[in-house]
Amino acid sequence: MAAQAQYRFEAIGTHWQIDTAEELSPTVRQELGALIERYDQAFSRFRGDSLVSQAAREPGRYQLPPPAEQLAEFYRKLYELTDGAMTPLVGDSLSHLGYDASYSLRAGDGFLPPPSWQAAIEWQGTQLHTKLPVALDLGAAGKGQLVDLLAELLTEHGVMNFVIDASGDMFTSLSSPLSIALEHPYDASSAIGVVQLGGRNTNYRAICASASNRRNWGDGLHHVLDGGTGQPVQTVVASWVLAADAMHADGLATALFFTDHSVLQQDFDFASVRLFSDGRAEVSANFDGELFFRSDQQ
Repeated sequence: MAAQAQYRFEAIGTHWQIDTAEELSPTVRQELGALIERYDQAFSRFRGDSLVSQAAREPGRYQLPPPAEQLAEFYRKLYELTDGAMTPLVGDSLSHLGYDASYSLRAGDGFLPPPSWQAAIEWQGTQLHTKLPVALDLGAAGKGQLVDLLAELLTEHGVMNFVIDASGDMFTSLSSPLSIALEHPYDASSAIGVVQLGGRNTNYRAICASASNRRNWGDGLHHVLDGGTGQPVQTVVASWVLAADAMHADGLATALFFTDHSVLQQDFDFASVRLFSDGRAEVSANFDGELFFRSDQQ
């Protein structure tokens, strides 16, 4: 990217930055904001006026916007591949631990396992039927999908060279690769490795990370919960995924907290690194990057 312009803004509770060759027009910026607002109003469990929040209060049948169709298929597949450990039904479990709409960060007693998919919801495309008062949490893939939707909007407006960075969920549309540092989960000022993203010679244009240090509070409490127990995962501390789009990179990065790359690659094309609490790193054989310490290859 030659001359570089940056558009920075806050949305859905996080910092965004879009790098482009030229300044984005006011019209494009307005449309980006409107798209984010529509998405947030549909899928955010932190907004009382969202469809997700309404469905949690009043079980019934709901018509979701078009992006829900892709989310439904993706979440159902990840639910199956992880034997229910990764589930969108952890909203109430997170709220019970203090990660609620008001960010109280005050945990209740014990852990609250989420209900099973079969017991709680029927979700086909844009049709959602909630059988119980249950809060969906779609953050594991939703932010990545929103990144992809913004990328599509930019392309529709003729913006061809850009980088979208939603606090670590990244999508690139560049003619040459971009070097990305893999942030150390215990020290944000250092990296455990580096990887090349995008360019003409790779199908991987998105990278997303999931780390237990990003949203943590209390003793051992963080946002990646096991759907079988409602407890935060303690064995994996961070993961990175490169994929063709940010939605898949985002969701698969969370899924790696529950299962191996070899299980997920049966259905998805991606490269990955995951870091365990004992200091081990596991790298997929197709990961074309560099780690700054010895790792196991899968």
